[in-house]
Amino acid sequence: MNPTEQVYPWNHSRRFNAYAQYFKRYFGSRVQKLSIDAGFSCPNRDGTVARGGCTYCNNDSFNPSYCTPDKSIRQQIMEGMEFHSNRYRLADKYLAYFQAYSNTYKPLNELKRIYAQALEIPAVVGLVIGTRSDTIDEEKLEYFAQLSQDYYVIIEYGIESCYDDSLRRMNRGHDFENLLKAIELTHDYGIKVGGHIIFGLPGETRQMMLDEVHILNNLPLDTIKFHQLQIIKGTAMAKDYQLNPTNYQFFELDEYIDFMIEFVEQLNPHFVIERFAGEVPPSFLAGPSWGKIRNDQILNKIEQGLKNKNTWQGKYYKG
Repeated sequence: MNPTEQVYPWNHSRRFNAYAQYFKRYFGSRVQKLSIDAGFSCPNRDGTVARGGCTYCNNDSFNPSYCTPDKSIRQQIMEGMEFHSNRYRLADKYLAYFQAYSNTYKPLNELKRIYAQALEIPAVVGLVIGTRSDTIDEEKLEYFAQLSQDYYVIIEYGIESCYDDSLRRMNRGHDFENLLKAIELTHDYGIKVGGHIIFGLPGETRQMMLDEVHILNNLPLDTIKFHQLQIIKGTAMAKDYQLNPTNYQFFELDEYIDFMIEFVEQLNPHFVIERFAGEVPPSFLAGPSWGKIRNDQILNKIEQGLKNKNTWQGKYYKG
């Protein structure tokens, strides 16, 4: 049976609920995200919860060149629009993506000032706010709920793992229960919710990672990102990997493709998949890599694998 013969939340022929098609349905045209570094920090960096931050984290590995906190938000957006116009000429709407660190980790009056600077630009139609579950509260959610009446607003939580042992090992500074409460509360306020998961963390077996799909399926997520573990230079994890390399087991590319297909077959079909894998410049890597393969090539391999198996997102979902 073909996926197009099924009743799914998406109305296109791709075998998963794709992010690009989701936005075309939502806005009627292409939308481009523009990364912004607004100078936030994290409570596990400044000593409020812990110090040093998450063991895997180096924001420089994914921030685009125009994205630095010494520039105003307006300047970052305008330079981002110019940067992307050379690659995506069809984009005429933009989302301000507050990506670096925890973008709700300031008092509400400061958050209002920061986000107002982005939304005063006519081409910006919404906000994507990356943050931690322990930097959100009902006062802030009420503000975001008000914004969502006029703009597209989604809060993306770094879930990273559903297992408390892994969260402790990576110095997250909170447990999974804290994440669960924040995600459910955000959803209760009528705000869209995104999540991010890392596969390949030390101590997690392949079966443990597959089992996470059943936990995630019960969360009120709108979008989800997947990321294979990568060891980034200058991080605490890079130091640990150098000292204890046998504690780490990395996916080979073909193994990851097979794993993702098996995972996606069981994934809630209502979840929009934004990304299947992470990509950082090779110069940042301090561990094994898949060479120069790009994310679009990985995506093509996953889609071809889904086609070869005649399978699709949610084929075995039991919701």
